[in-house]
Amino acid sequence: MNDKMELLIYINGEFYPESEAKISVFDHGLLYGDGVFEGIRAYDGRIFKLDEHINRLYESAKTVGIEIPLSKEEFKKAIIEVLKRNNLRNAYIRPIVTRGVGRLGLDPRHCQKPTIIIIPQKLEEYPLTKATGKAIRAIVSSIRRTPPFCLPPMVKSLNYLNNVLAKLEAINAGVDEAIMLDWMGYVCEGTGDNVFIVKNGVLITPPTYASILPGITRQTIIEIAKRLKIEVVERNITIHELYNADEVFLTATGIEIVPVIEIDGRKIGKGEPGPISMKIKEEFDKEVRSTGTPIYNV
Repeated sequence: MNDKMELLIYINGEFYPESEAKISVFDHGLLYGDGVFEGIRAYDGRIFKLDEHINRLYESAKTVGIEIPLSKEEFKKAIIEVLKRNNLRNAYIRPIVTRGVGRLGLDPRHCQKPTIIIIPQKLEEYPLTKATGKAIRAIVSSIRRTPPFCLPPMVKSLNYLNNVLAKLEAINAGVDEAIMLDWMGYVCEGTGDNVFIVKNGVLITPPTYASILPGITRQTIIEIAKRLKIEVVERNITIHELYNADEVFLTATGIEIVPVIEIDGRKIGKGEPGPISMKIKEEFDKEVRSTGTPIYNV
């Protein structure tokens, strides 16, 4: 047991302190990245967009042929129970479903039952949340996003190796993030986030039919922008447009909304967070703290 108070981790219906939370070395999630996951946030005692995250988790699992042995309602109750047991009101939550324990070899029939893990994290201990709102610098990565004819981009799978390699490029370049292109050379995503640009007052983002994950924060940003009467266009974006945008920002559950002020050494806009992205962030902050699934009956 560590000196600090350990959080409790859910594994297959049981709760374990962090130092005791373990899975088999024969779990196919470890051996082959064979599984799916979500990233969810809780704000002020409410879980933001819980239904949407659970629906996406089950869709990802269905596409890769994993049958989750819990109903959606049971899974949501398990997430709420994790937060209750850890007395958390503000948290990052990582639900994971792997193919399960099996023999060596790719054959999924070796795995009899999926492994279900729910990891809660205090926001101050989750690295990505520390970047929220902070203006960052980025590069365009040489690593391409997995094309849709290899793996559907809608699947949030445990295999993130190309994203990790892109992140390594950013680290080696001394910047905060890498922006990945799709197989055709269009702007795709960050290493774990969706990309938006602003040009002449119009908000532009890559379409969901491209090689991007249909982010839940991304969709929330689109809805907010439309409420603010900001024109939203979903279309392919070139590197030229990225460099010459008035504003660029990234969105994801962990980072929320992060302005990008430099890409490949080129200043974006005025080299500071832009007015449209900051207005959207202001509305986003209001929404996440006023909606969501209650954790506690208060």
